[in-house]
Amino acid sequence: MDGTNRFAPPVARVEDVRVEPADFQQVRLWPPRGRMGRLRFLAYGVGLYLGLILITLVLGAVAAATRAGPTIAIVGIALYLFGILVLLVQRSHDMNLSGWWSLAALIPLVGLLWVFVPGTRGDNRWGAPPPPNGLAVKIVGLFFPVLGLLGIVAAIALPAYQAYALRAQAAAVR
Repeated sequence: MDGTNRFAPPVARVEDVRVEPADFQQVRLWPPRGRMGRLRFLAYGVGLYLGLILITLVLGAVAAATRAGPTIAIVGIALYLFGILVLLVQRSHDMNLSGWWSLAALIPLVGLLWVFVPGTRGDNRWGAPPPPNGLAVKIVGLFFPVLGLLGIVAAIALPAYQAYALRAQAAAVR
């Protein structure tokens, strides 16, 4: 006998089989048990913000028509905060933190950690990793930082231009 077990399963070397799981978790906003990556968090946040503008316009029109007062505006703000918390909970899960940590993201400058800290690689206690970002998520997610950068440049350039224009007018008067 050659020392092999004739009852063992056959063994073949297969090179195209991945050792790590390629499964991704489907992104669902409710219930907020899943995970959400940084770029998707930004993209959904932009969508939520645009939705807030639309909801504010509709609720403002309803409040003006019914003379309901500020109670309808409070409902709109509460819906927006609820949406932000759902996104923050899923982003916390991606960093392998409890959803309760999302309350810390409401502290100014601490919330930037939810944008800049990457999520855990592979599975964590909240499930499989989120799916790769599609083209729409990349475009919308990068729109907000680019818009913010343009705002910073404008905030620096416009006062400098106004000061230059005043100096040019003063020089022209002389």
